[in-house]
Amino acid sequence: MAAQFGRRLRKGAATTAVAAVAVAALSASQAPGVNDHGRQTAADAAPSPDASASDGSATGNSPYYTDLPPLNSPSPSPSTGPGPTPSGTTEAGIPATVLDAYKKAEAALRDSKPGCNLPWQLLAAIGRVESGQARGGRVTADGTTVSPILGPQLDGNGFALIKDTDNGAYDGNSSYDQAVGPMQFIPSTWAWAGRDGNGDGKKDPNNVYDAALAAGHYLCRNNWDLSDQNDLDRAILSYNNSREYLNLVMRWLEYYRKGTHEVPDGTGTLPDNRSDEAAGARPSPSAPGTPGTGGSKPEPSPRPDKPGRPGGGTTTPKPPTTPPGSPSAPPSTPPTPTDTVHHLEDAGTAKLTAMAGDAFTKRISTRAETKAGKAVAKVRIRFTIVGDTDTTFTNGESVATVSTNSSGVAVAPALQAGEKTGDVTVRATVVGRTIAGLDYTATVTERAADTLARTGDAPLTCTPGGEFANQVEVKATYRGAVADGVAATATLIKSADDPTANDKGPYFKDADGKPVRVLTGLRTDPKGLLKLPKLYADDTTGTFLLRVNTEGGATLTVELTVAAAGTSSPSPSASPSA
Repeated sequence: MAAQFGRRLRKGAATTAVAAVAVAALSASQAPGVNDHGRQTAADAAPSPDASASDGSATGNSPYYTDLPPLNSPSPSPSTGPGPTPSGTTEAGIPATVLDAYKKAEAALRDSKPGCNLPWQLLAAIGRVESGQARGGRVTADGTTVSPILGPQLDGNGFALIKDTDNGAYDGNSSYDQAVGPMQFIPSTWAWAGRDGNGDGKKDPNNVYDAALAAGHYLCRNNWDLSDQNDLDRAILSYNNSREYLNLVMRWLEYYRKGTHEVPDGTGTLPDNRSDEAAGARPSPSAPGTPGTGGSKPEPSPRPDKPGRPGGGTTTPKPPTTPPGSPSAPPSTPPTPTDTVHHLEDAGTAKLTAMAGDAFTKRISTRAETKAGKAVAKVRIRFTIVGDTDTTFTNGESVATVSTNSSGVAVAPALQAGEKTGDVTVRATVVGRTIAGLDYTATVTERAADTLARTGDAPLTCTPGGEFANQVEVKATYRGAVADGVAATATLIKSADDPTANDKGPYFKDADGKPVRVLTGLRTDPKGLLKLPKLYADDTTGTFLLRVNTEGGATLTVELTVAAAGTSSPSPSASPSA
């Protein structure tokens, strides 16, 4: 199998023409729900408007493997009888660890984002097209690839131009970014989309569990429902913005849906052809140790008679040659809207404050401007929540990308406050352009209540040395609504004018049974209720005061009476009796 993957076809012009006809014929026969008849038009090659409005591309639009699924059914009939194994059965096999990673990612997304309806077969289709299922399953027991899988460096030479964003941390390249790992994330995307799928406390793009879970979350953002074909198309195009890529992934998705099975790690079938071959931009191996060069998506296993490329090999894209008689230089490309952005300005964002657990009522607004201060429309602004916080956008994500409108303004989704209080930083940056970001501060305050009231009106009385028959229960509200999770303190005070803790009269008990007259760390329950522990009395008679305070300023004072049995209750007083 490894030798099969290592075999790279050297195609001449005649062979390329024949292959193109074959691919077109296969495409027409296998495309599920696609009306391109296997032929890519100029319109198909152009970026999709839907994809352009999304979060760019997970892979930086890096090259991918173009092998089509076989025409044979992946689940041949038992009546087939003895004979050669149909190619469909072989192609349908997915390495055990890789298949497990896809299924675990589907299960995780079913819990965290049930409305997305992510099928694991979609992850398998993308994994097949991006890396040949992690090079046929060449992974360790924990799911990490035996050697890195790197796409070519994105230096603008036949590929996108994406300068280094991670100082080489993921791809080993401090000049340009390269797609990394079995799902081929570029470092700038992994920085916010990365997930820990195998529970080892790390987010590693070279680990198939981490990469599969990250890919699932990436495909499920923007509240996409992948059971809807339009949303499914948008999600796939956002992964790699090419209609040809969309059609290819859809073919593998439908193929895997018809049936698949597990094969041992390292024995999966491997692709031969890559999307940049036809364009003449297929990178060739560079000299070992050449700095600043990137590797192509490498063979998963070198042939025994040929040395393999270390770590998948380093390659440098070959610039396309100019045919004789053609113009010496193409006309310059006009700048895109993104190219004209000089800086970001706040577009009138109000003060951002919300209590823990609540949605922020105000939203962040950012305007993209040229150097002259003119608004720039149709520019993607990425809003990222940074730092140690559990505050998210209302869809549960920490990153959102929004295109600027005709006024150059992008409005971020509403923020949802978590339980951690304090200041939260939200950073606005321009997707595809390296300019200074714009930071916003959102403040999460403690849950608060503005009103406290007893839930009952039974008298709170006790004999000296006894215990009160009724426990004190209060309900907290904020602007008329239930105030749940509000911090509270209960204190047996000396008098209405002296809120310090009393040293005699009623008391609570601590875990050791000792008298306690101040309770801290209390919180109202989901219904806004707070039921205090039992109260006890010492030998002092009289009227005493219990004060309950909550975050937000709500206060309730309750009278407690300690009187000997058979005597009338003493008259209420501002201070306890002696």
